[in-house]
Amino acid sequence: MANPEESSPLLSKEADGDAKEKQREAPTKSKAEEPARILDDRGGWTADGLPLGHVSVVGEPVARSQWNSSLFACLGRNDEFCSSDLEVCLLGSVAPCVLYGGNAERLGSSPGTFANHCLMYSGLYMIGNSLFGWNWMAPWFSYVSRTAIRRKFNLEGSCEALNRSCCGCCESIMVDEVQREQCESACDFMTHFFCHTCSLCQEGRELRRRLPHPGFNGRPVLVMIPPPEQMMARGGT
Repeated sequence: MANPEESSPLLSKEADGDAKEKQREAPTKSKAEEPARILDDRGGWTADGLPLGHVSVVGEPVARSQWNSSLFACLGRNDEFCSSDLEVCLLGSVAPCVLYGGNAERLGSSPGTFANHCLMYSGLYMIGNSLFGWNWMAPWFSYVSRTAIRRKFNLEGSCEALNRSCCGCCESIMVDEVQREQCESACDFMTHFFCHTCSLCQEGRELRRRLPHPGFNGRPVLVMIPPPEQMMARGGT
């Protein structure tokens, strides 16, 4: 006995129509999923919502920003942060452990960040000065803050600045994202090692212009306003 579903010509036409519709929908789905797959292959997204490597959705690279002040601008800039720049310069010269702890606190914004980083820096500072006569151990610990600032605000690194000033002498390194980041991390360490105080001050000026202090987080304050006095009118007037 023949199966009624197989012998029905209407069912066969409907089945052919469904197969054709699936074939039409398949390319559109693959095209829609292609950008997401490309971004996932590049390594995902950063905390700021940008694809890793700061590449836009359309594939164009996002231009990196400049630092607000140069490395050797010890006294800062003549703007509304002038007094803050002078404070940063003073802390970097007299108490670099306090300046580094404050920078880490603005980046981390978690309880105990200042004390942990300040104490660790102070210990390495004293060991380096007592054994070798100069602060050569603390930069091995503190240079990661420069890398974190550069990544957080998408700032131009030393390798990119050198490539821009020398007309593309490091173009081969800039093409590969992994090699570029390794070169920039090495430059961050060299900057902290050879220009330690200047690098701490530059990072402090940058953070104070971009991030508020964690103690002043702008919590809303509820103000209770009493109602106005109400006078009861006399019935005869």
